[in-house]
Amino acid sequence: MSTLLDGAGIARDIRAQLAARVARLPQPPCLAVLLAGDAAASRIYVRNKIRACAEVGVASELVELPGTVSESELQQHIEYLNAQERVHGILVQLPLPAHIAAQNCIDLIAPAKDVDGLHTHNLGALFAGAPRVLPCTAAAVMELVRASGVDPRGRRAVVVGASNIVGKPAAMLLLQKGATVTICNSKTVDLGAVTREADILVTATGRPKLVTRTMVKSGAVVIDVGISRMADGRLCGDVDFQGVAEVASRITPVPGGVGPMTIAMLVANTVAAAEAALRPHC
Repeated sequence: MSTLLDGAGIARDIRAQLAARVARLPQPPCLAVLLAGDAAASRIYVRNKIRACAEVGVASELVELPGTVSESELQQHIEYLNAQERVHGILVQLPLPAHIAAQNCIDLIAPAKDVDGLHTHNLGALFAGAPRVLPCTAAAVMELVRASGVDPRGRRAVVVGASNIVGKPAAMLLLQKGATVTICNSKTVDLGAVTREADILVTATGRPKLVTRTMVKSGAVVIDVGISRMADGRLCGDVDFQGVAEVASRITPVPGGVGPMTIAMLVANTVAAAEAALRPHC
């Protein structure tokens, strides 16, 4: 039976460490969050992020915009926040309304304030092997791999999902830690044959219970990034937890695994951005 990788507990420890760092700064870090539209899930995510910031002493500014906001108006808000010295991190909550090109807006954020780590410059630095600001979920994956006690060096790692937000950055970070990495996508033939080779398996597809027990190597570390709501209202991940937990050595739960860690990494990026901006005064 698997050992549970308790993301919620690890995140609490990280927030405690961040609070100590914030206490040493001459002023509180500040995260500005831009929220466009009324999507319930986005509001929940933003609320959780603001709560986590408050817990460690990071101030938050929430800019709420209607779902009809134009791309140019959203970009004006970003440019204003870029110019504010009191703001150390800027987050555009995704997804944005369909008429807005998300990457255009993300790329307008000053790279040093891009605490989501999704600016093209920051992604490029990661892919070049000189990471600056790490994408939060990919960083969360790596913290959970570290907590598993399994060294990626020389291991086979499989990442299911090839998004710029999770799959590709997680694969690059695993590669930089010395793993032999395979990225799977919706066109992968015989997915199970690939995933069964993984010593470290990361799934980020949003397809509930895609990965079953027969698709997982005995003793593998399984990091489940996906989250979906079932017809009965329950949340579940990409992994059939009950079945896979019988063969994996370590596994993340959903909820309570990658989600809390992603928020912790966002706060960590904000604190680091503030430290960099305030360093001459520290």
